[in-house]
Amino acid sequence: MENADVFTGLHEFLERMRQPSASDFVKSIKSFIVSFSNNSPDPERDSAAVQNFFAQMEVDFRVHPLWAGCSEEELDSAGEGLEKYVMTKLFTRVFASLPDDVKLDNILHEKMALVQQFIRPENLDIQPPFQNETSWLLAQKELQKINMYKAPRDKLVCILNCCKVINNLLLNASIASNENPPGADEFLPVLIYVTLKANPPQLHSNLLYIQRYRRQSRLVAEAAYFFTNMLSVESFISNIDAKALSMDETEFEKNMESARAILSGLSTDLNSQPNQSGQPVNINMEPTAPPKSSKVPSLSDLEDKGAALLVNDKQASQVFRQYPYLFAHVGDLTVNDVEDLLNNYKQLVFKYVCLSKGLGDSAPSLPLKSSETQDHQHAETAKQQDHSRAAEPNDEPSKDTDRKDDGSNTESLFEVESLESKLSEDQTVALQDSKHEESSQSQLS
Repeated sequence: MENADVFTGLHEFLERMRQPSASDFVKSIKSFIVSFSNNSPDPERDSAAVQNFFAQMEVDFRVHPLWAGCSEEELDSAGEGLEKYVMTKLFTRVFASLPDDVKLDNILHEKMALVQQFIRPENLDIQPPFQNETSWLLAQKELQKINMYKAPRDKLVCILNCCKVINNLLLNASIASNENPPGADEFLPVLIYVTLKANPPQLHSNLLYIQRYRRQSRLVAEAAYFFTNMLSVESFISNIDAKALSMDETEFEKNMESARAILSGLSTDLNSQPNQSGQPVNINMEPTAPPKSSKVPSLSDLEDKGAALLVNDKQASQVFRQYPYLFAHVGDLTVNDVEDLLNNYKQLVFKYVCLSKGLGDSAPSLPLKSSETQDHQHAETAKQQDHSRAAEPNDEPSKDTDRKDDGSNTESLFEVESLESKLSEDQTVALQDSKHEESSQSQLS
């Protein structure tokens, strides 16, 4: 079932819930959400409660006149709609709900940030014919989308898409090199490497969330296989050491220290360089806290600093290898490039705006195209006309305020428009991300 189908399933589910005959369902769902939210977090109890509720509701759907004559696919769609609705409502209550989970998330994220600085495919015994770091970026991007979604199924699809990309790359590589078809021994090391490089935040909590709240009857077959592999990846990374990376202990510790220095903004050669007082700088010393009066660098300051570093960087060309369209001309592009360009654009804007917000700057606006500039001017003119009309008396009653809501009981409970607005993060991405849609049907149907 594709993401677009799940969005449609949610919409159809909500439409059915607006019917007068669905009042009992509405009351049950609302009552469950309210009572669940009032309880203190207890993952095992919470998971059991949600799974039991989903199971009972799906049984009730089958015997209710609203779904009379419906196919198995339509009933399955209703179950997906229910899961998406309920879990979106409960997301802030159940996701990373315990301090221990948050702590483990931070530890895992920090460990991946360190190891990714020096790990190479050879450290995981990935054979040369199967090494393809450039193409692995596609798998990394799929995994990095996991926090853009709230529904357990959508998060799971991110993992499945990542695994499918890896699987296809390994299969193509084996055919090209006349190797045996890849198995778990080839797949798992690549998945570990991709996960380390992607370093998705809150990976531990995301996996627990899927494990606890994805409908168990649908976490089977291929979905279960790939998800189990991701659980193995988390366990491997959590316990990663010199032996796991086929490294000498001394070399591993040295690499970890160098990675800490890099992440702390220090150069790895500072030990040999004297400071202004003529004393050597110790990169292992705890960094001193900046004075309270120190100015936080602005976004433009960071941009200028980065540009200066790039100018003097002899490896600058390597930095841009993952941006294949940077130096392309219009004539070089094809229709097939549009999707990739759009995804790159979305990620760029998202990261840039987040960086701006994190620094306390207002979000930068992108320059408008000429046609957009004209539209903007027309909009401003129309706005001025609206303001002038607003100053005139208007005796005509508002249709919205006078309109009766025939389904006020159910509509007020489900707040269809409000819900779709709250789910915009999930649904907009789900509808726009065609890769996410195309590969999910065979994985989760």
